[in-house]
Amino acid sequence: HVQLVESGGGSVLPGGSLRLSCESSLYVYSSYCMGWFRQAPRKEREGVAVADAGGTTKYADSVKGRFTISRDDRKNTLYLQMDSLKPEDTAMYYCAADPLGTVVPYTYFDGDLYKYWGQGTQVTVS
Repeated sequence: HVQLVESGGGSVLPGGSLRLSCESSLYVYSSYCMGWFRQAPRKEREGVAVADAGGTTKYADSVKGRFTISRDDRKNTLYLQMDSLKPEDTAMYYCAADPLGTVVPYTYFDGDLYKYWGQGTQVTVS
């Protein structure tokens, strides 16, 4: 049974920081493309940041320069360091994994292509 478990969410003031973690039980984790997505109330899900198995990263324009995605393949863990948080960053944050090699660079933020998802962790900035 594959599991992705997010943690690290919480409530912070604007300008604050949080570090999200996503621990995975996926076998051969290091070969998977991993991503962070978020969904705010009454809004569509959006891609935030992606790190593929080769080390390439991609960020949504809204978080560039403020968020940093990283992965520790020895620990099967994906991270999202979020700095200079803004109220508009408030959302449920999810990590997702593509174990099938379906995701390619121009589809990094297409959530429908990711097979496994975590349960989410809430981030509130106010």
